[in-house]
Amino acid sequence: MIAVAGDPRLVNRARAVWQYGEPIHAIIYYAPERRAATDALGLKGGWMSYFGCRAAPLGAATAPVVSALFYNFHPQMVARAIPDAWCYATPTALLDARLAAIDGAMRRVLGDHVVSSSSVSRAAELAAAAVSSCCMAGRPMGAANQAVPEPDEPHLRLWQALTAIREHRGDGHVGRLVDAGVLPAEALVLQAATGRSPEDGLRANRGWSPDEWSAAAAALAARGLVDDEMRITAAGAELRQAIEDGTDRLAAPIVATISEADADELVALLRPLADAVMAAGAVPAHNNMGVLWPPP
Repeated sequence: MIAVAGDPRLVNRARAVWQYGEPIHAIIYYAPERRAATDALGLKGGWMSYFGCRAAPLGAATAPVVSALFYNFHPQMVARAIPDAWCYATPTALLDARLAAIDGAMRRVLGDHVVSSSSVSRAAELAAAAVSSCCMAGRPMGAANQAVPEPDEPHLRLWQALTAIREHRGDGHVGRLVDAGVLPAEALVLQAATGRSPEDGLRANRGWSPDEWSAAAAALAARGLVDDEMRITAAGAELRQAIEDGTDRLAAPIVATISEADADELVALLRPLADAVMAAGAVPAHNNMGVLWPPP
């Protein structure tokens, strides 16, 4: 594991898989098909839909568990959706709903000719192989998604595998934030200060009040990580990059489960799909996930 984590080639491949896989995964967050599917089950509102669908692989998890694993959402925001979501639909029903939603969304965004293509089928084969062979010890969100049965259709199998890959990465990212002493709201303020994500979107869409946001900014300023005008300092940029680099290192094991040639092929197959997603506006170029587009 140490050799894997320290191999710069694997680290770079892990980041590339996230860079080009995240837009494909993230279609689900912006797709009207998801909200329509969960409305049909009786869920109330877009955020109950989001928390229910994303947390469904965990089973009927409690709000504190979801808050801890998702990390940067205000606990009260989570508690408004969880556990009430399970009163309207079981986690299994929501897994089915999100799969039906992404099926419709991918067909709408990419077209039937793309989702049924041999390149998507090959990408699914590679991504699913990486997920199935990865040790998920210490990766609760990754493990929960690894345990979801593989869908039959290749484009859905690809989406589910990319979801497991990004949640595996997210587990590592949360660990790096905790290790760096960056609390949930502080992580968002630091992200906004880098310019990678919109401040308004992060604060409002994660449930933090203006006072809580200001308190997080003051805590970061006291550490010399942002200045009084909420601009990131050199120390803040160094810490943020160290967290990102550490996240990439912790993501490397899932790429190491397939050969270097297969990992490179997976990146090459994901790139045009991600380009198409972003060109269609299915995921905003300036987004809350911090995916820089076009890639640097």
